[in-house]
Amino acid sequence: MGQGVLDVDDSSFESEILKADKPVLVDFWAPWCGPCKAIAPVMNQLEETYGDSIIFARCNVDHSPNTPTKYSIRAIPTIILFQDGKVVDQVVGAVPKSHLEELLKKIL
Repeated sequence: MGQGVLDVDDSSFESEILKADKPVLVDFWAPWCGPCKAIAPVMNQLEETYGDSIIFARCNVDHSPNTPTKYSIRAIPTIILFQDGKVVDQVVGAVPKSHLEELLKKIL
């Protein structure tokens, strides 16, 4: 098991996500977003299973507007998979856990 889902913001995004030594799955969310609330427990479950190999993080788009703008995020939740500081894949909307697991298996 890893360290839990990490909270990142505009100031920590580069050091925590882009310079990470493992792949990172980032959930861009907001507290008022219903589908975001549905995806949060899924991210926690995935972290429990894959946390040794992948870093799981979330970025509140209300508190950190610059990072979502940089990645052209127009809808939330948007989940982006990063590896070596680059976007590998991206999913928009609340998707089933199995969909996210298939995404992760591409890089494991």
